[in-house]
Amino acid sequence: MQPSAIPLGTAIMNPCLCVLLVLLSFSISTVDALLHSLMVLRLSFCTDLEVPHFFCELDQVIMLACSDTLINNILIYVTAGIFAGVPLFGIIFSYIHIVSSVLQMPSSGGMYKAFSTCGSHLSVVSLFYGTIFVVYISSAVTDSHRNAAVDSVLYSVVPQMLNPFIYSLRNRDMKEALRKLMGRIPSLL
Repeated sequence: MQPSAIPLGTAIMNPCLCVLLVLLSFSISTVDALLHSLMVLRLSFCTDLEVPHFFCELDQVIMLACSDTLINNILIYVTAGIFAGVPLFGIIFSYIHIVSSVLQMPSSGGMYKAFSTCGSHLSVVSLFYGTIFVVYISSAVTDSHRNAAVDSVLYSVVPQMLNPFIYSLRNRDMKEALRKLMGRIPSLL
């Protein structure tokens, strides 16, 4: 009797584990948001202040405080380091292993397909982390409220808006349509 072939992904990711991962993610994000909210409640604010943003971003609210915000700023940097740094380290670590495995593949077609799949993901991750990095570096250098508002929209909307486009570039029809569009652009100018 031959053992049935169970796909490895099915054996590792079962519905129970999936629910646990969703609950863990929800719990961690709720605790983080609650912690920052409680820390902002302890601050005192001056009167007649406006948040010069499209939405109340935590760092912009903290900038309006009249009291000492050192603990709040330290908490922001620590949680950002954990919630952005740990996943980024995990992605880099994973891709080091993926690239070393792909380079050992005997067929160039398989290597191309693997790098094509990885390229889409790396584009999305780079776009997300890159926009956040640029926004926070530029906000540390300049003190323009208008630029900060535009930058916050940039990192909260643009990466998510471009995700479907980047992943659809793996489709042959989309690639051909993009080539035709790019060929027409010089004639339009």
